[in-house]
Amino acid sequence: MIKTGLYFGSFNPVHIGHLAIASYMLEFSDISQLWFVVSPQNPLKEKKSLLKEHHRLELTRRAVGDDDRFSVSDIEFKMPKPSYTIDTLTYLGEKYPGREFYLIMGADGLRNFHRWKHADLLEKNYHRLVYPRPGVSCEDLYKHKNLTVMEAPLMEISSSFIRESIRNGKDVRYFLPEKTYIYIREMHFYEK
Repeated sequence: MIKTGLYFGSFNPVHIGHLAIASYMLEFSDISQLWFVVSPQNPLKEKKSLLKEHHRLELTRRAVGDDDRFSVSDIEFKMPKPSYTIDTLTYLGEKYPGREFYLIMGADGLRNFHRWKHADLLEKNYHRLVYPRPGVSCEDLYKHKNLTVMEAPLMEISSSFIRESIRNGKDVRYFLPEKTYIYIREMHFYEK
């Protein structure tokens, strides 16, 4: 079985924090590949500042480049909306029976995990690799089953910080992969 990490997110936009976490997961866990699963719309988040799907997919593809440890997936674009993790995992399990899928998520995501569709099945059937988030105590995480709390560095950078900074005319080029930054500038994303 190929152990494959699934890193779900809006990636609005993808930034160096996402890549640092992805790299950490590959180097310090049992997974050998990591897929960035670009989500069309998180059912638990607002949609107001979300770039169109194909733009976020392109930003993520440019960020990953030719690093063959990573893949970028648009699988949820082809599924009913809103997309639910359990449905995506069920589909991927059927399509790729030779892979064992792991969920990669931030510790802050566990606060609402009980609200996820079929959270009990997710917890039972899929191992979760959890990275720390600022302001979230990792002590609370150990009450959850079937997860590994990774000792990844804290990433205080966020997509909302990037969007707000661009809107305010700030230069954020070093917070983004170079090709992602260039595309954002060319397309004038997040400026208004």
